[in-house]
Amino acid sequence: MIVGNGLIAKLFKDCDKKNVIFFASGVSNSLEKRKEEFLREENLIKITINENPDKIFVYFSTCSIYDSSKTESEYVMHKLKMEQIIKNSCEKYLILRVSNAVGKGGNPNLLMNYLISSALSGKTINVHTKASRNLIDADDVKSITLQLIDLPDSNKIVNLAYIHNYTIIEILEIIESFYNTKLNLNLIRSGSGYEINVPDVENFFIKNTLTNKESYLHNILKKYYSAK
Repeated sequence: MIVGNGLIAKLFKDCDKKNVIFFASGVSNSLEKRKEEFLREENLIKITINENPDKIFVYFSTCSIYDSSKTESEYVMHKLKMEQIIKNSCEKYLILRVSNAVGKGGNPNLLMNYLISSALSGKTINVHTKASRNLIDADDVKSITLQLIDLPDSNKIVNLAYIHNYTIIEILEIIESFYNTKLNLNLIRSGSGYEINVPDVENFFIKNTLTNKESYLHNILKKYYSAK
């Protein structure tokens, strides 16, 4: 059973499972402040759990929880509350804190969609030189999720992120190399990032020879943005 229709939800359309709820229909904008949006997700989670008590509840949360600049934000507080509701209400659950998933389509305001669009249109990109982000291929989100579901030790919270962070400068340099172009950048000495521990998923990237961060991002660009 799949709940949602965004980037993450669409990953599981061809591998839906009768005994699993893939819940990917929540507040995705980290700047969201509208109480009705938070309440909508909360009510939908409670209804879905009550109607499917015997299924494994897979909830896609966010690594923004570790961002010290967002600790007191409505978005992070809401996500932590949803995680607690699921832990208290579900017999079987898997909470996945996902970093910046990059895939086909998705919101145009997502980091990579924005950067690629700006780069190809020749717009000046404001670059916070101290900022870093964790990018993960959406297909890897799918593969890792399906592997974790099959493990016997469920009922846990897993950080689903890549093994390396990228500075924004690194991302833009790889984009320049991929498109063989020179970007218009406005460098701003500000920004921040946060490390994400990934003990539960690190071996996936090692086994699949995905540890070279430059190659990893280059392959993401080739897969999702080469036709642009």
